[in-house]
Amino acid sequence: MTLNRRSFLTGTVAMGGLAAVLGLPATADEGPFEITLSEETWRARLTPAQFAVLREEATERPFSSPLNEEYRSGTFHCAGCDNPLYESATKYDSGTGWPSFWEAIEGRVATKEDWSFFLGTRTEVHCARCGGHQGHIFADGPAPTGMRHCINGVALRFVAA
Repeated sequence: MTLNRRSFLTGTVAMGGLAAVLGLPATADEGPFEITLSEETWRARLTPAQFAVLREEATERPFSSPLNEEYRSGTFHCAGCDNPLYESATKYDSGTGWPSFWEAIEGRVATKEDWSFFLGTRTEVHCARCGGHQGHIFADGPAPTGMRHCINGVALRFVAA
């Protein structure tokens, strides 16, 4: 079974009562976003893999993105709306199999708590302009921030400087 945004939201509604009983924080609402499109329009605009990650919060296979090896000077943009999210100067090899950055461009990403898979709280990162799911942020990155933005390569588009 693949967990996607639709099944996650269905589960979230079902788990809402349980979360309240257990005293867990509620899932943050997404939006409103500057770019809001219908599911049909997103499907026409994105590849199936991009749609799965950006709109259904899927995760690409580790070590599958050519952006893992991209170290030229430039900017990594949201594949959904072309919002510049990460500068190449903040990219590093985390060894995890996904493009990783220690910091986003200020104001370009947003976060919310992610309680999926009962793994405890994770921080989900998404594009602040279109809401497209990018990946997660972990507190095991390098200086100067100590953070690791673990991003799905299929959710990004590289623009060389």
